[in-house]
Amino acid sequence: MMPPNQLPLGQPTRYTDRYDNRLLCPVPRRLKRQELGLSEPLPFVGEDQWNGYELSWLNPKGKPVVALLQLRIPCHSPNLIESKSLKLYLNSYNQTPFATETAVAEQLRADLSAVAGAEIAVTLSSPDDLELWQIGRLPGQSLDALDITVDRYQVDSGLLHCLPDAHEVEERLYSHLLKSNCLITSQPDWASLWLHYRGPAIDHAGLLRYLISFRRHNEFHEQCVERIFTDVLHRCRPVQLSVYARYTRRGGLDINPWRSTHTPQAPNWRLARQ
Repeated sequence: MMPPNQLPLGQPTRYTDRYDNRLLCPVPRRLKRQELGLSEPLPFVGEDQWNGYELSWLNPKGKPVVALLQLRIPCHSPNLIESKSLKLYLNSYNQTPFATETAVAEQLRADLSAVAGAEIAVTLSSPDDLELWQIGRLPGQSLDALDITVDRYQVDSGLLHCLPDAHEVEERLYSHLLKSNCLITSQPDWASLWLHYRGPAIDHAGLLRYLISFRRHNEFHEQCVERIFTDVLHRCRPVQLSVYARYTRRGGLDINPWRSTHTPQAPNWRLARQ
């Protein structure tokens, strides 16, 4: 058996447990948006809704405090925040004293807003605030029982189409079969995708095949959702469209991007895999 320090997995990462906002890493949104042909004004509003489950600091007497974290990062911010850098940044609170929970929230808000380039909403809650963290299910119709043949595992927007002579409908559709890979590490990212639209009826089988075609695609969560929104908008021409991905957590964080033609704020539907 190989010695632990020679294993290809789990190589050491330097974690600091004293506050350090220099750990945060911005990623310009414009890079991928240019690839999608997106420019101002954007065809969507929305936000990236993050939940953090591993936040702790010390009170003035040295006693640990823990909290659950919710972040709302507007999609018009110039930058998204790379998730591992946020994980490292949050760990830097672990041995740092703060006078109050309000002081922690304000420090988070100031640092994250500065990196994103727009005002971020920060909410801290107690692990005992159960009503805020109930597990539910997505509203609407699941696509996952469709009996389809799948042979494409790289993104193919050509799989999207409306039904022949489609009349206008309003549908809420979802699938738990979305998988993509991290742009940096290629680690798998698992998600449930929810889509609400009004417009010509979209072919359900084609939509499910399209979502599955992300299976070997490397992109950040936020970029995948913007790609899905843009492809559905261009291929199916809905009058209204909202796209929401609920990704499973990694490193104590789940990232849930929401893009919509008309509704800027996302719900916080926590699912069984989160």
